[in-house]
Amino acid sequence: MGMTITSKHLGRHAITIQYPEEKFEMPERSRGMVVLLSDKNTGNLNCTGCLLCMKACPTAAIRVDAPRGEDKKRVLKSFTLDNGLCCFCGLCEEACNFCAIKLTPKYEYSTLDKDELFWDMKKLQELGSDVDYIDTRKKKPIKKKIEKPAGDAPKAEAPADSPKEPTPAPNPSGPEAPGEIRPAEERQETPKESSTPEGDKGEPEK
Repeated sequence: MGMTITSKHLGRHAITIQYPEEKFEMPERSRGMVVLLSDKNTGNLNCTGCLLCMKACPTAAIRVDAPRGEDKKRVLKSFTLDNGLCCFCGLCEEACNFCAIKLTPKYEYSTLDKDELFWDMKKLQELGSDVDYIDTRKKKPIKKKIEKPAGDAPKAEAPADSPKEPTPAPNPSGPEAPGEIRPAEERQETPKESSTPEGDKGEPEK
């Protein structure tokens, strides 16, 4: 049975790799070596010492020393990582808002001494110098003032104390306009003349 299985794989391509001469290419999103990222233009670390990665680490593998200066801003002094405690969960990378830390596909960091698993800030920056990343830092947009043309300038309003132009009074002698309310005195109808002739007037009542 063993020879039968062996004979089935004789004509196939070998799936083994001769390490360390040949190295397997890990996928881009694999969780391997933790490194610190630097700015692509200046080369300075992106880390601002906000301590979010240290607080998010469930195994306390990250230690950050960043006291506040005179301007009340944190100044990064030291950043250490204990690879013996790191569980490669990726929470530090998710918590970082400044593209400062990343888990890379690198995996070659085995050693016989546990003390060599403590990496300082310089080594982490050196290991991450050749790592490509997408800068997703939020930058405040520059607001430009929009100049309005001179023709669209708002008209100056008249002061509140300025006298208003008098409005013409309605003509009482003219016909009443539709919807116009006239005074009660003007609306009183003139008394109609009696239709009885003067000769037919009755005698005054006693």
